[in-house]
Amino acid sequence: MKNKLKHITSIQTGVFAKPIQKGEIVYLQAKHFDVNGKISETLYPDLESSSKIEKHLLKKGDVLFAAKGSKNFAAWYENDEMPAVASTSFFVIRLNDNNVLPGYLTWFLNHPTTQNLLKGQARGSSIASISKAVLSELEIPIPSIQKQELILRIFKLRNRERNLKQQIENLREKEIQNLLINTIK
Repeated sequence: MKNKLKHITSIQTGVFAKPIQKGEIVYLQAKHFDVNGKISETLYPDLESSSKIEKHLLKKGDVLFAAKGSKNFAAWYENDEMPAVASTSFFVIRLNDNNVLPGYLTWFLNHPTTQNLLKGQARGSSIASISKAVLSELEIPIPSIQKQELILRIFKLRNRERNLKQQIENLREKEIQNLLINTIK
């Protein structure tokens, strides 16, 4: 079964705000994420609370989609301990269908085929941008919850395998460099 994103979610833009030194709410920007959509640094609250900001607070399970620039990715917001809002670089996608897992939607939006499709429809001369209309019309295949969970397990295992291979390669490089330096001592 396939469904357009607009039929299973609500999509809103992030909020524009000016960060301050110390605040109560985290202002999530694209720079806070690595290329895989994982938060890459420790976050600090940098916005003051206000009624404007509070109506944009993220909920656990929201999917953020970075729609501007060349680094498009989806990230699943899982942290409900620290209040946060998304910047205008993101669309906030909130599922209203219990038959779709946030992790599955994130995986699907990050899949190379989906990324290529979306990038092919991006507009803008200096900074490419994927519009809300384009994102809304994206068709999402919706397998059973069990299949979604299986896809996510396989995806996590594949990422773990890739990370372990990289660690092995780094250790091997270090070992070889140490052997070479020891030969000239």
